[in-house]
Amino acid sequence: MVLLGLAFIGLNTAIAYAAVGSKVISIVTGVVFCLVFLIVVRLLHRAMWLSLLSFIPGLFVLVGSVELAPDLALENRGVRQEVTVVDAEVAGKQHTFTLEGEDGPLGEPLIFRGSAPGYQVGDTLTVLTDPDGVIALKEADRVDPTAMLRSLVLGGSGWTFIALMAGWRGHVRRREGRFDTLVI
Repeated sequence: MVLLGLAFIGLNTAIAYAAVGSKVISIVTGVVFCLVFLIVVRLLHRAMWLSLLSFIPGLFVLVGSVELAPDLALENRGVRQEVTVVDAEVAGKQHTFTLEGEDGPLGEPLIFRGSAPGYQVGDTLTVLTDPDGVIALKEADRVDPTAMLRSLVLGGSGWTFIALMAGWRGHVRRREGRFDTLVI
């Protein structure tokens, strides 16, 4: 079961890297992998509480595997540019900033989702842009594949602990002849 969890982590990370322009694919496969892991824990442990607990590290696995690929790709092949914010538009909590570099306006805006972007017209930023145009540009300070790798390791460690606990507890229950399911 530990190997199953680690295989899910590796497979979803590879899917995210292969489909780096579309997060939807890796999110859907990641959710499916997390649900399968939850079901396997439920079948092995015979109690719902531990399988529901496996959802927490599953979130770390999901976020880490989905976000690692774009950050890693931008860090490896991204072009670092100094740009100036020349225009800003707000629609609800989405802020769209028009950027201009040394060669003129960038064809892609910087999009910030939230209430306080921290950017104003006239600010100078360093951004990473994808030369292939597949990955949305990001502020260079926000590209951190190491943090996403830490999230994957944390989620994988949590899944490993839960898998070992579920296996041990399920083994003890079966050895004692208690095949009834636990509610808690």
